[in-house]
Amino acid sequence: MQYVPFGKLGKDVSRLGFGCMRLPTKQEGEKNVIDRERAIAMIRHGIDEGITYVDTAYGYHNGESEIVTGLALKEGYREKVTLTTKLPPWMANEEADLNKLLDEQLKKLDVPYVDFYILHAMNKDSFAKLQSFHYKDFYKQALKDGRIKHTGFSFHDNRETFEMILKDYDQWELAQIQYNYLDDQEQATEDGLKLAGKMGVPIVVMEPLRGGALATPPANVAELINNHESGRSAVEWAFKYVANYAEVATILSGMSTEEQLNDNLRIFDTLKVGSMTEADMAFVKTLKQAYLSRMPIKCTGCSYCVPCPQGVAIPRIFAAYNDMHKFDRPGNLTWSYKQMVEKGTDATKCVQCGACESVCPQQLPIIDWLQKVDQAYQQIK
Repeated sequence: MQYVPFGKLGKDVSRLGFGCMRLPTKQEGEKNVIDRERAIAMIRHGIDEGITYVDTAYGYHNGESEIVTGLALKEGYREKVTLTTKLPPWMANEEADLNKLLDEQLKKLDVPYVDFYILHAMNKDSFAKLQSFHYKDFYKQALKDGRIKHTGFSFHDNRETFEMILKDYDQWELAQIQYNYLDDQEQATEDGLKLAGKMGVPIVVMEPLRGGALATPPANVAELINNHESGRSAVEWAFKYVANYAEVATILSGMSTEEQLNDNLRIFDTLKVGSMTEADMAFVKTLKQAYLSRMPIKCTGCSYCVPCPQGVAIPRIFAAYNDMHKFDRPGNLTWSYKQMVEKGTDATKCVQCGACESVCPQQLPIIDWLQKVDQAYQQIK
């Protein structure tokens, strides 16, 4: 296992972190629940092999993840790791709920404190909500009474919002972002990652494999990887790219099987900061272009087409359709599009007014594409 300094904490952390969002599961009646025996054994095996960072959250596995994570950290394992869980802003209806949630989570984990208690899935709106609940005062009290040791936030929004959050509080000790070689210009972006580094806020990366999609690439990408002289797997290329950044402390992996855990432990034995050569970087760019070439709709996500007068979520619809083709995963469309149908923002709400097409810099036939996406969804749902 490779280790790096963890920001201002004065200690090192393993490059591989155990993400407890995708633990092994089993069927119990009509419910899909965590296979506790396997999950506990996997978490402990990971720690025995050098993992020192464990990450969970209130909502993972329908609320079961924190309980199982706490059980796994019994018998001396708690003292071996940095433990992170997250404050769910959607569960807070008033300022007092911040303390109630933390106390509930400590009880579920069965620990007196967590090392990091971070604001979960921050975007512009959820952060404004926590600002109105005086999150800084909450942190001050929780730090003082010892229920938490460090602060941070996880993030899903744009580059501007990431910088705004970073600069709102001068005591951030961690920022968790989605980052991989396909998303390096999305959400926080590479510029945001580097800004956090300059501000002394270590980065914890989530989704380095894009939810597993980069681990099982489509045919054209797999051919490039299989023919590369290094012999590295798709998973190795994805992890190697993220591990190259000095700003990145820990890279989370949600491991569902013993095989995934052991493969990741093998890979992270050798991943070092700055180990990507110029040839390696060029090859990763080739992989990215191979994925992007699969996108049928050449939408750049500029959002000039929204707000739509009818509320149609045009960029999201196109992104879901492109993801289906990019990763050869129909589920990427059905999952996202179903949510839009439920919210009334799907393509069927289009009245073909043409307002979107008149402002599209790419001059896309948006109306035609909306119809095609809806037809594709109807065929595969």
